[in-house]
Amino acid sequence: MYKNLKENYWWIGMKKDIAAYVARCLTCSQVKAEHQKPSGMLQQLELPVWKWEMITMDFITKLPRTSCGNDTIWVIVDRLTKSAHFLSMKETYSMDKLAQLYVNEIVSLHGVPLSIVSDRDSRFTSRFWQSFQKAPGTHLNFSTAYHPQTDGQSERTIQTLEDMLRACVIDFGGSWDDHLPLMEFSYNNSYHSSIQTAPFEALYGRKCRTRVCWSEIGENQLSGPEIVQETTDKVFQIRERLKAARDRQKSYADRRRKALEFNIGDKVLLKVSPWKGVVRFGKKGKLSPRYVGPFKILKRIGLVAYQLELPVEMAGVHDVFHVSNLRKCLADESLLMPHQDIGVNEKLKFIEQPIQIEDRREKRLKRKKLVLVKVKWNSKRGPKYTWELESEMRKKYPHLFQ
Repeated sequence: MYKNLKENYWWIGMKKDIAAYVARCLTCSQVKAEHQKPSGMLQQLELPVWKWEMITMDFITKLPRTSCGNDTIWVIVDRLTKSAHFLSMKETYSMDKLAQLYVNEIVSLHGVPLSIVSDRDSRFTSRFWQSFQKAPGTHLNFSTAYHPQTDGQSERTIQTLEDMLRACVIDFGGSWDDHLPLMEFSYNNSYHSSIQTAPFEALYGRKCRTRVCWSEIGENQLSGPEIVQETTDKVFQIRERLKAARDRQKSYADRRRKALEFNIGDKVLLKVSPWKGVVRFGKKGKLSPRYVGPFKILKRIGLVAYQLELPVEMAGVHDVFHVSNLRKCLADESLLMPHQDIGVNEKLKFIEQPIQIEDRREKRLKRKKLVLVKVKWNSKRGPKYTWELESEMRKKYPHLFQ
């Protein structure tokens, strides 16, 4: 805009005035991509003191159903030794069965942890799970909304496990849960750069006996006090290595970030990226808005998170967000879009609802026939009409055909 105007006009502070005018455009703020460093300096979790005192957990869902009916893996990782357990299960397990599985596979082997880091999965935020963990004194730490980096340990482990699952299915075939115990063994005996050893050795104090590393069992056994001292020294060594790795990570990450702070009462826009499946008035993927809002900041949570005042239409969305998902809104209040005109569900997706079926026609192809219906949709800028497959509309909106 400045380049076009300066050919015919000029005034003092012209470029600054034009930039301020564009910044107050709500539509521009909602659709323009950021080309700056991500906001918010890296804030790291507390460093664990002992093995299996601080753990992370997450689920891998929607896997192919096996002969045993399993379609989900529960991934639980120790933040100190990086040792992990992969528990096969059904996604439909009740909370009682999940609690029993947790006790049998984790508590019986490692004791009760001090803290658990997880995302805001409905199973983890349920009253049953919170009461179940509160009884033995375990503190639950949830990630902020749409910020999976909080539980980066589980996310990285899941990425590795999914690669192993693909490889096993390609090479060996069969059900993936048949290979899961060997995947857990392989993962726990693989070298981790952050602790500079394998999780098995970090947990038990010696290398696992395999065909690659076969430790002889002889008369040269350590006494009780020596074992205790050696274990303590190794834990101290692991913590020092973790601290050095964390320092390197923070130094690297902060070079690519910028500090950003808001005040209570500021208006901000909330990022909704296309990979979250955003749909707005029939425009999907790249044509969906990058930001919604604005919303008022109610409270600062920690150093890099803020609580927002969300409308009742977004009551199902957790109201605390990382600063990297926020952008300051400079738009005029008179240009704001009312939230009652936008359908938003608990996953932060816009919802466009069909009003009625206007017409019906058949489209003949070479080998099949398609039945299409003309659908009238509600929209901010008047009614919209699209031709959709009748079969799909009957599945999603059967009430339109009654």
